[in-house]
Amino acid sequence: MGIKKLNLNFKAFKLRKFAIGHSKRKDRNEKKPSWMVPISHGFHVVEDRSSIGEANELDSDSIVVQREENKGQELWFFSVFDAQIGDRVTKYMQSHLFDKKPPESEMRRKAKETIRKAYLGVRAKIRETTKRDDMWRVGCASAIVINGEKLVLAHMGEYRAIVCKDGEAHQVGRKHKQTSKRNWSHKLFSGAKMSKLRFVDNSGGTRSSKSFEPLVSTEKIDSDTEFVVLASTGIWEVMKHQEVVNLIRHLDDPQEAAECLAKEALVRMSKSKISCLIIRFE
Repeated sequence: MGIKKLNLNFKAFKLRKFAIGHSKRKDRNEKKPSWMVPISHGFHVVEDRSSIGEANELDSDSIVVQREENKGQELWFFSVFDAQIGDRVTKYMQSHLFDKKPPESEMRRKAKETIRKAYLGVRAKIRETTKRDDMWRVGCASAIVINGEKLVLAHMGEYRAIVCKDGEAHQVGRKHKQTSKRNWSHKLFSGAKMSKLRFVDNSGGTRSSKSFEPLVSTEKIDSDTEFVVLASTGIWEVMKHQEVVNLIRHLDDPQEAAECLAKEALVRMSKSKISCLIIRFE
């Protein structure tokens, strides 16, 4: 087991383990220099899976963390992606968003639009090169943080992005209030035929998904927003979203949280690739 080297790309800034202070959350609405926005992150990628079935045949995932500064705006781009996706999403975001330097009034709309197009381009490529039954193995989860105030989340395949708000897990593209309805539907169709690989989800049921539709959402980062989890299939096939939140919420250090999450997935005998990235808002 090992940690995959982090691919950091900072324009016009060097990482100084980011002395971004510990401002109180209630002061977030005050206008501050971008470097004062309190954001921290940690990651973990399990590389050595030689003792776990066919997982040793798969290339390890990659992690990207990129910080951009544009006319007083601070942008963070975080992503966890399968080796087959490579750096396609990152390159698309760089050339179609970060290099374009849109004004602050348009940034959230542009960020959402651009990451969706990046994911659609990747999806088209994967469909050309990957057998349909193997597509569930390929995925990506990303987050864009704009001035520490706005959040754009995206995921595709069985990789997922969730945000913890006041101790509750929320998945991209799903409203928390629908939980009971989904739980009822899972019970109703519990006898339906399932494929070999079964996933646990927020509602407590199991599911098999061959969908490769990108899910993208935007929301405000407020005083209830604690952290974001971007993670691969190997996490979600053995843990529900709320279980993940409950496991790491008490850990203030996102690096410790990422390692804890990956270790728990191993303990639960996850058979898919394990990678995760935690973004914490102070």
